Amino acid sequence: MTKQHDSTGRRAFLASSAALGMASMAGCLGLIGSEDEESSPFGQFGSGREGRSEPGGTSIEDLPALEGELELYSGRNEFLVGPIVDGLEDYYDGLTLNVRYDGSSDLVNAINEEGPSTRPDIFYTVDAAALSALADDGLTHGLSDDLKGVVSSDFRTNDWIGISGRARTVPYNTDAYSEGDLPSSIDAYATDFGGDLGWAPSYGSCQSFVAAMRQLEGDDATRAWLEGVVDSGIRSYQDEQAVCHAVNDGEIDAGFTNHYYIQRIIDGDSDPSIATKFTEGDAGSVFDVAGATVLDSAEDPELAENFIRHLLSAEAQEFFAVDTFEYPMIEGVEPFGGLPTIDELNVPDIDLSELSNVEGTVDFMRSVDGIDI
Repeated sequence: MTKQHDSTGRRAFLASSAALGMASMAGCLGLIGSEDEESSPFGQFGSGREGRSEPGGTSIEDLPALEGELELYSGRNEFLVGPIVDGLEDYYDGLTLNVRYDGSSDLVNAINEEGPSTRPDIFYTVDAAALSALADDGLTHGLSDDLKGVVSSDFRTNDWIGISGRARTVPYNTDAYSEGDLPSSIDAYATDFGGDLGWAPSYGSCQSFVAAMRQLEGDDATRAWLEGVVDSGIRSYQDEQAVCHAVNDGEIDAGFTNHYYIQRIIDGDSDPSIATKFTEGDAGSVFDVAGATVLDSAEDPELAENFIRHLLSAEAQEFFAVDTFEYPMIEGVEPFGGLPTIDELNVPDIDLSELSNVEGTVDFMRSVDGIDI
């Protein structure tokens, strides 16, 4: 038997999600919870952000109850999505979730190696390429038209659906530059930018960015861009959060990262010196999604789909907007921190599934003198 979807149960779910999120994320994201749970219909959901209106979309309380057992493979970090996953299991007495957290490529390989009787019901991961790889191998069940209709056709296929999104950006130091001083073309940073740059070439997000440039502009132009930023003296960091810290501290003037790393810095610093620049219609503004798919091995595909519906609920999408600083995928939930909406971004037309050739892109980057991966 599942818990009734009354207001008490809903608040309990929201508060438990928040508590888990605060415990696991507060140290690195600097989140501040609301002290007045009753002041909002969402209690302390997310991080208790003041000034956020109630999100649109379908509430968890209006979705089909989740009852049964599900095997979930997650290529997303537990500290990011654990609050939602664990919160749903706590909310529904009749739901059992067996979750394996691991690297996205490791999980794809495991699914390919396992037989139908041991594969999971759901694969939830950080990028569209991994989802498309499983679909190409014929290992996905296919999604219902009803579920697909929740998300724009730009961010789903017949086999997988986007849950949250991320945009490539240029973080810049606001003490050194204003937004109008910065190029709107990613190409210009290799030739016309006079400041100090930083990146994380060993980081997967950076490698996907280079893969996108190869797809959009070809190998010759991409090689010329890489040689240009290396010649400019670009500094390498271990990850893109470190790049943003370096920008905020004035160690470098600008860099190349996903948008949410900038938001984390801004949210955790009382006087940040970092802001976001979006380029226009090129690899510097690629938009990718974290998403989920139902595998062909699912014992109860309807239950698996309904779990994914919960990830696209108003409450879950608000969580992604205000706690992980990602772009929500449904109408009625706005991005956090004054970011432009997805429709306001000038993103290139790109096949996200083709960004899966990371090994080829790493080899390509290594062939450029001065890039150490």
